[in-house]
Amino acid sequence: MDLRPRFIDIHVVQPVPYANLNRDDTNSVKSMLYGDALRTRISSQSWKRAIREHFQDALGENALRTRRIGERVAEALRGRGWDQALAERAGAHVAAGSSIKWEVARGKDKQPITNKVLTNALVYLPEDAVEDLADIAEAHKDALTTDFTGKGKNKPESALKGKIDKILLKKNGVINLFGRMLAEVDQASVDGAVQVAHAFTTHTTEVELDYFAAVDDVTQAKGDETGSGHMGTAEYSTGTFYRFATVDLKELIKNLSDDTNIALDAARELVSQFLLSFIESLPQAKKNSTAPHTIPHLVHVAVRFDRPLSFAAAFEEPVRSAGHGGYVGRSVEGIDAYAKAANTLLGPDRVLHAAHASLQFDKLEHLGERHSSFKALVTATVDFALAEAPQ
Repeated sequence: MDLRPRFIDIHVVQPVPYANLNRDDTNSVKSMLYGDALRTRISSQSWKRAIREHFQDALGENALRTRRIGERVAEALRGRGWDQALAERAGAHVAAGSSIKWEVARGKDKQPITNKVLTNALVYLPEDAVEDLADIAEAHKDALTTDFTGKGKNKPESALKGKIDKILLKKNGVINLFGRMLAEVDQASVDGAVQVAHAFTTHTTEVELDYFAAVDDVTQAKGDETGSGHMGTAEYSTGTFYRFATVDLKELIKNLSDDTNIALDAARELVSQFLLSFIESLPQAKKNSTAPHTIPHLVHVAVRFDRPLSFAAAFEEPVRSAGHGGYVGRSVEGIDAYAKAANTLLGPDRVLHAAHASLQFDKLEHLGERHSSFKALVTATVDFALAEAPQ
């Protein structure tokens, strides 16, 4: 059995005040029923996007996800001095030149817009690949004579057909870590090396309705009317969340390079920043009206060789508030107790390394060594996990 480090699990307990970080299609707070108790939920997609944006800002390595790749290429070509009409035509040729199915965009009147081509699937590629696509268009400038108008049943063929897919294979650290699904282009899909769970409150929660009113400044100043110019309600909730993610080191190193030394150096930077971004990120919905910018009260990491292990089951029975109120303390105690029970049941040798950082909890006996800061916790964990490359 290969006992080298493969997975880094990260567990977070984080209180969030009055907020609605992730709404559904009716602007309601997302929720879930777990242990026959209603919990506030934040979807993995929502928090993963916040993580990815934090990650990209920190590393300066961006990825672009869009159906409007042609429009971005057109912008790049206009920046190179191209005429707007020709740049838009070139962008349409780029969007129609890959193996991805496409359609001409339509305006509010449902009429097709000439040379505004949308791919049917989201293209996900490094930001700098837009310039590579613009280079291809520039190299074939004289061949870009066909307009894409959406008229007729037979779609025109792009002058760049067969020349675009190779660019869609490009990867960067964001894609190597988070993965990419692009079934229509051979070899473009990348298995993600991270898995992020839906966050949920460790306790039962209730949705609260906030009534609000907006004053019309003009009518108020004139004294013509009293009362509000607009009224409405919005949903919010509060809670202490359990969050979990895991990094598959073997998958990440495979995505990065066949050269182990190069892969390890890249993996160190990517994993370290992912863990820090997971800790510090927060979805931004309604941030201007709620400013719920808290930090985790507990972060626990574990390096394992066998399989990831979520502690979500620790909260299948909802936490009850302490006698003086509050859920954080008992949620942290629940993590500590569950870690002891689960690791005893599975066998203590299944955990190769464990550590934690917290605000004020000094007597956590089963979460490994305590570190004074999140950065120190991440550094020590990554140093241990990558001391020997998982094959």
